[in-house]
Amino acid sequence: MKRIVTTLLCCVALLAAACGTGESKQQETTMINEECLICGAPLEYLAQDTLMECVLCHKQEPSKTRCREGHYVCNECHTAGMDSIIVLCLNETSRNPIEVLEKMMSQPFCHMHGPEHHVLVGAALLTAYNNCLPDSARLDMTTALPEVMSRGRQVPGGACGYMGACGASISTGIFMSVVTRNTPLSTDSWRLCNLMTARALEQVALNGGPRCCKRDSYLSILTAIDFVKENLGVEMEKPEVHCTRSRYNNQCIGKQCPFSPQQ
Repeated sequence: MKRIVTTLLCCVALLAAACGTGESKQQETTMINEECLICGAPLEYLAQDTLMECVLCHKQEPSKTRCREGHYVCNECHTAGMDSIIVLCLNETSRNPIEVLEKMMSQPFCHMHGPEHHVLVGAALLTAYNNCLPDSARLDMTTALPEVMSRGRQVPGGACGYMGACGASISTGIFMSVVTRNTPLSTDSWRLCNLMTARALEQVALNGGPRCCKRDSYLSILTAIDFVKENLGVEMEKPEVHCTRSRYNNQCIGKQCPFSPQQ
């Protein structure tokens, strides 16, 4: 019930933000380019935690992120509705994790940036990977998917900047951990899971900042496809990726991005 209420509140807030002003084309574009989910103002990232109150659920918690108008939306409200990906993934037959990711990123709960990507990358990889396996080796997705979601939700928004570890890349390690049944006491799978995350983080780092959750998700998944083929012998489909969302990203690095439509 709490999630349903939160989802409704988010929808009301987003509608208010989208319809609140129509004075100029420039203002309209600013509202479309997702920054603050409430008013569209640019986000600011603080050096230290400050106690903030979520404008949607009124939960108080320390955070380093708010918009310039002072609005704060907690991770739970930011990702309201994300549980819908369980049904999507359970019914998905694609062996292409980028294709699965694109379907999830097109859902109403997914924003241009945000901690939802810390779940989506692992869920897309898990779904495509499982679809590549013979029936006798298939995972129990009714337990594997919620596990990926639970672990991914523990990676906070802004981890790329404040922890030096992109959540999309961490999500590849979460995926690898679930499929190998890795624990802190494992041996070879422990090595593989950490190496998977390291490889994805390296690719994200080499392409530089500022953060783009779409770019980092693509990079992480493409790296994971190669890593899984090399280490687990499972070959997922690997497509060419061309970004279609750059116009919604105020911090897009343009032609420097490997997925730029300007290439």
